[in-house]
Amino acid sequence: MRVIVIEDNILFCDYICDYLQKAGWKTVKIHHLAQARRFMLSSLGEEDTLLADLRLPDGESTSLLEWMRKQGYSQPFIIMTQYEDIHAAIHAMKLGAEDYILKPLIEDKLLPVMEKIRSRNLSFSKVIYERKSKAFNELYHYIRLVAPTDMSVLIWGETGTGKEHLAGNIHRQSLRANKPYVTVDCGMLPKELAASAFFGHVKGAFTGALKEKAGYFQEAHGGTLFIDEVENLPLETQQMLLRAMEERRYRPVGGGQDRRSDVRIIAATNENLHKAVAEKRFRADLLYRLQDFTMTVPALCHCPEDILPLADFFRRQYSEKWQLEVSDFDEPAKRMLLEHSWPGNVRELKQVVQAAVVLSEGQCISSRYLKITPTLGPETMKVGRNSKKMQSLLQEEEQAEQQIRQAIAESNGNLTQAAALLGISRPTLYKKMNRYGISNQ
Repeated sequence: MRVIVIEDNILFCDYICDYLQKAGWKTVKIHHLAQARRFMLSSLGEEDTLLADLRLPDGESTSLLEWMRKQGYSQPFIIMTQYEDIHAAIHAMKLGAEDYILKPLIEDKLLPVMEKIRSRNLSFSKVIYERKSKAFNELYHYIRLVAPTDMSVLIWGETGTGKEHLAGNIHRQSLRANKPYVTVDCGMLPKELAASAFFGHVKGAFTGALKEKAGYFQEAHGGTLFIDEVENLPLETQQMLLRAMEERRYRPVGGGQDRRSDVRIIAATNENLHKAVAEKRFRADLLYRLQDFTMTVPALCHCPEDILPLADFFRRQYSEKWQLEVSDFDEPAKRMLLEHSWPGNVRELKQVVQAAVVLSEGQCISSRYLKITPTLGPETMKVGRNSKKMQSLLQEEEQAEQQIRQAIAESNGNLTQAAALLGISRPTLYKKMNRYGISNQ
């Protein structure tokens, strides 16, 4: 869990970050609203909290909060200010701010608010789901067999299929269950900092290394390290990871002594790593070391019996989180959920239900609250091209293509930002671009 501190006074920003870090929070420093928007589009995590000064050089942070809520971001947002302003406080709370804190009272007020958020997030994240389809019953059987061992596990599946969910299951059923479980998304790691992120660094190891830093291996010591999108690791870091796995030792960047490694590795990918090896983007010896045990996660469209139970799970989860009494889906909504092909898999279903819970305002969820992007699957392609239904579907496809082109244009070709604007993952965006013949050149 991180706190994104948005404050233009650099000294006060440093002070707040140091204060939070001493209390055990990770922090990110941002000094302008525009920088905050860019960060949110590319790097904001579901469990992050934002702490923003009310008045910033390029506007008031309430405008950022309002933009966030319109874009569907539900992360907690705390506003701090130097001077008491009752009207600003009321406006902030109406927009959905978690709290409004005067800077002179920050040391007394901030940590209790953060602990309340932590408690709520932990309660939310501990709720897990079990899928009942035949394919997942088989996967859960494999998990029961491999979890008590110390074998490395490689999980393959399309984006959004729930690979991290399975990795968490493995850890919870392992002999390391009472030890740390650390996750890292290699797709978000700057390549030049990957080695430091995994293995830490000593003070002065490189420009900007002003103090010693622990890496993921040290954080996960005794427990499990889940490496998502492992195909994005730079080759140099792949070599260091291989050594840490084989020799149970690693060396921080710039350090002179090895440290002992006691970490179980679970890795995940949506790529064909054998192809990556052939293209010399991935080390063959690391691939063999990672795949002591391999699991393949089926796409949601191959497990239709899981769709409604998962949708109902997310409905109950988000209704409880936001204290909304959303009782059920009506029958047209259920049919709509079952008929969609879910190219974004469980992640897409979760996002659709999350938005529907908010839009329904405590009512039963009807089909008009399900913001589903239409897709053309094998069944719909059987409809004659001259039928009204087919013409409608083709119009929807044209609209979807136009939305993608517009998002790419608005983000100046930044595909990470474009994907965020569309509410889909980067790999899903790439697939849609290939489908419609869209180039980013």
